[in-house]
Amino acid sequence: MAGVQTRIDLNADAGESLGLWKLGHDSALMEHVTSVNVACGFHASDPVTMRESVRTAAATDTAIGAHPGLPDLVGFGRRRMALRPDEAAQIVLYQVGALQATAAAEGAEVVHVKPHGALYGMALTDDAITTAITEAVLRLDPDLMLFWLAGPTADLARSLGAKVAREGFADLDYDDDARIIVEPAPLAKDPAKVAQQAVDLLEGHVTSTSGKHLDVEVDTICLHGDRPNAPDICAAIVARFDELGVERVPALQLL
Repeated sequence: MAGVQTRIDLNADAGESLGLWKLGHDSALMEHVTSVNVACGFHASDPVTMRESVRTAAATDTAIGAHPGLPDLVGFGRRRMALRPDEAAQIVLYQVGALQATAAAEGAEVVHVKPHGALYGMALTDDAITTAITEAVLRLDPDLMLFWLAGPTADLARSLGAKVAREGFADLDYDDDARIIVEPAPLAKDPAKVAQQAVDLLEGHVTSTSGKHLDVEVDTICLHGDRPNAPDICAAIVARFDELGVERVPALQLL
């Protein structure tokens, strides 16, 4: 099939359990994805869960990223909050630092940052938030990569000097402006349809909910670990990639 990228990062969210309350499919997904975004305690997770996620990622040779969210455990970080750009940046630094300490103690390393949920969505519509978060991460460690939605947000972060992986979403719908439509509570989806959207992204496009063709160039493709049938979705994506001879590699290897 002409025009398909031959190398791509496949990322998934992880570490989203909290104490005895379990969510997600970390071990199953980390057998196949190449990058993982670990919750850092604000929207989900706790210190022990973070440690276990880091250990699983290290054991499966999965690149570790921080997944900082809004301080809203009840809403799972998917409800917007009124934050100044500097406040948004500081909560990101706080959470990234916690995961960096956890990883360092396990002999591992945090290599990227991907804001979670509503915080990610707020950045997509507010360049000041994108700028504040990106510049804060650059001050912390200019080698840290940022995952931002492919399009204007990723372009802005790159213009600030950051290493950016342009992200596409296999299991989320897009609106006509090429922005993702976040689901408050992800439901099961047809693995074959999700896998087809992942292939579409490899080809450089995606279709909006209204049927509009959108040109999108991505370096990493996300699937959500808290979707009930996430392992089946992951298996379907991997099978399609394998059929096409697409190599899955961590995002850092693509820049």
